[in-house]
Amino acid sequence: MKLRSILGALVIMSLPVMPALAENLTPEDIKKLVDEAVEKRLQEREHRENPTEPREGAAIPSAEPGIGSLPEVGKERRAGQSQPLSFGSSGSGRLIYAKPFVSFPKAIVGGYFDIQYRAHRNSVLESGRDGGTTNGFDQQRFVPFIYADITEHLKFASELEIEHGIRATNDVEISLEFAHVDYLVNEKVNLRGGIVLIPLGKFNLLHDSPLNDLTDRPIVSRLIIPSTMSETGAGLYGTFYPGRTGKLDYEVYFTTGPCGYNGDGEPRVTEIDGTKGARQRKCGSADGLDINNGKAVSGRLAFSPMLGVEVAGSGYFGNQSATSYNPLSIFAIDWTIQKGPFELIGEAAWAHARGNSRAIPGATFNGGFAPGTRLTGISTLNPLAAPPERLQGFYVQGNYHFMPSFLTKLSPKRFGEGSTFTAVIRYDRVNLNLDNKGENGGELEQISFGLNYRPVEDAVIKMSYQYMPKALNPNGEQRIHDSAFVISAATYF
Repeated sequence: MKLRSILGALVIMSLPVMPALAENLTPEDIKKLVDEAVEKRLQEREHRENPTEPREGAAIPSAEPGIGSLPEVGKERRAGQSQPLSFGSSGSGRLIYAKPFVSFPKAIVGGYFDIQYRAHRNSVLESGRDGGTTNGFDQQRFVPFIYADITEHLKFASELEIEHGIRATNDVEISLEFAHVDYLVNEKVNLRGGIVLIPLGKFNLLHDSPLNDLTDRPIVSRLIIPSTMSETGAGLYGTFYPGRTGKLDYEVYFTTGPCGYNGDGEPRVTEIDGTKGARQRKCGSADGLDINNGKAVSGRLAFSPMLGVEVAGSGYFGNQSATSYNPLSIFAIDWTIQKGPFELIGEAAWAHARGNSRAIPGATFNGGFAPGTRLTGISTLNPLAAPPERLQGFYVQGNYHFMPSFLTKLSPKRFGEGSTFTAVIRYDRVNLNLDNKGENGGELEQISFGLNYRPVEDAVIKMSYQYMPKALNPNGEQRIHDSAFVISAATYF
């Protein structure tokens, strides 16, 4: 009541400065004007104090986007109903806020980050052909995620990967790992379209640094599968429940396909890098995003007979040449067995790059080749060998999770519930050219011993020792013995 009287007095005091208006007002008009002004001011004050709860009978602000005060993006509470949008929305500078998520937020932003230090006896395994380093730091990945519930049945998910972000612009790899929209029909059948992760092996689907107990990804999952492998396309996924305890998961997609050759016909599947260069994300933009207007098909079928046990088979098939029929096919199996604190996981893969050892029609590199010519000494460590057609590899990894009781007693806040140590051993072996025999063949081999600490499940500090009886020296492109100590940290955020 006191506030209403003060506001009324202020309105009456303002009338003398508007003589033309005051002369034509009767006492009843003045009282009505005062009441309306006071009511409006009270409504404005209450709206400021309770912006999402307008008082009963108060006028509701216009729901049209692009007008009114600028919103505090991310601070407003979710409205009960999304505001209507149209091209007819009015405004100028405010039109950038005419987005549904501003007034009706539904997206979640997160991601993960990792950093590592590695010291090698010889050159780093994956440092490229321009030379290697024996030790150094690398902030390898910064990966933001954006997820959104558009409706109860419409979902969006995306991952943007930034690798080696400290480097100069032309050396930084920035790409969409995946970005797709899902339409949920039921648990058995759901639709997905966009840039999808190819369901080839389990590691390609679950490759986040904080998830994995060793710093480096398995060799087979880098050079034969290869992670991260994603393509533009669409498909289906779902889950069935055969039997009382069984579960059957599937994914199947039709996608753009690989690009196994440069524009001059040089093979991109090599004895040095395996199938890494044939991924769609490595293709040149001049090919129109699809080198042959063909499509690849991929799928994974995973069976879990009981909790803690899963075995899966997956495959990929697509033509990788613009001028001939040279398909790339990859088949993989993966397994997961968990029993108490023990885990046994692994993956094996076989790849066949049909006709990769011979020139395709239109090959002009190195002076040109007649179609079908054997490409001796091209992209191999042995000058008498040809580029690989058949590749294979596997890894087997054992994990043991534990927490010493004396640490829990010593510092329950740091080593209490949710924290754990994991001891890890992994054996990797691949052959990137089964037809190239001898000392300079396509074999890589590695044994890794690791120990990591998770203060919480979402963050991990890792240490590992890698013994590599067969590694690649990038300085001279020959097989060498190598070993390395690696320490890293990774966390979701």
